[in-house]
Amino acid sequence: MTIMVQLLLLVIGFVFLIKGADLFVDGASSTASNWKVPKSLIGLTIVAFGTSAPELAVSIKALAGGASDIVLGNVVGSNILNILLILGVGALVRPLKIKKETVRKEIPICILISLIFVVLLSDTVINGEGINMISRSDGLAILLVFAVFLYYLVSMALKGADKKEVEKPKWKLVPSLFFTVVGLVGIVVGSNFVVDSATELAKLIGISERVIALSIVALGTSLPELVTTIVASRKGETELVLGNILGSNIFNICIVLGVPVVIFGAAIPEAFVAIDMLMLVGAAALLFVFSATRHEINRLEGGIMLVLFVVYYLAVFVP
Repeated sequence: MTIMVQLLLLVIGFVFLIKGADLFVDGASSTASNWKVPKSLIGLTIVAFGTSAPELAVSIKALAGGASDIVLGNVVGSNILNILLILGVGALVRPLKIKKETVRKEIPICILISLIFVVLLSDTVINGEGINMISRSDGLAILLVFAVFLYYLVSMALKGADKKEVEKPKWKLVPSLFFTVVGLVGIVVGSNFVVDSATELAKLIGISERVIALSIVALGTSLPELVTTIVASRKGETELVLGNILGSNIFNICIVLGVPVVIFGAAIPEAFVAIDMLMLVGAAALLFVFSATRHEINRLEGGIMLVLFVVYYLAVFVP
């Protein structure tokens, strides 16, 4: 009976997610047009931060309870999923056009922040210490990096880059903001249902905390990005898609990890291995390679991403 209840909650969560994402994409796109700013900037900010809200909530809850592997697995797993699975699926739905500015600036920033995270977590290799950890000072350093990223975003907004791309809004500003908020609420509520029910199902079956974090929790908290990407791709809003993923990955490392660590203290992993860190940086580097060739991610490249996603998760699940 418990399993049936959890499955029902899982379905309810998906319903909230799908409808919420539909409203969220339309509202965010219309908001961008009303404010006369590029959709890529809205994707990097409103959409990215909004769809990363579930990750932040899960991480704060997990680290408060001392579950460091859930926090780190949530961040690492979500970022790998965002690129390999979500962009892979998005490219299969419709090839993703990528602006030169994104290839030159936003993707390298994402790679750099991923590298900073790996370096901060590699205490045994770099400092010769007995354990790897993200300390409170590491968390403050990550937040400082995020402040620099925010400065870059504000500079973009003030310059009003690419205003020629702005379209006529679907709704006026107030309805646009209203539907954006309503959609985000639906996404967050749906994510909570999905994460809680999926995690409970995983525990009933009997799966380790690292596997739960890298798969169930990471996939659950990345569902907003996944559903938003599919909806946005079908609507042809490819700028929102890539901006959403890049912004979410940066937000995940800097805020979803940085804020709980600064509040509650160090996150000390117990079960993470080198392949997790390699895939985190490797996925971002692969995105750069695919994007830099023809300034798009085509269906073949999306398929390659999905194959790598499957291979990685086979390695995660196989002891």
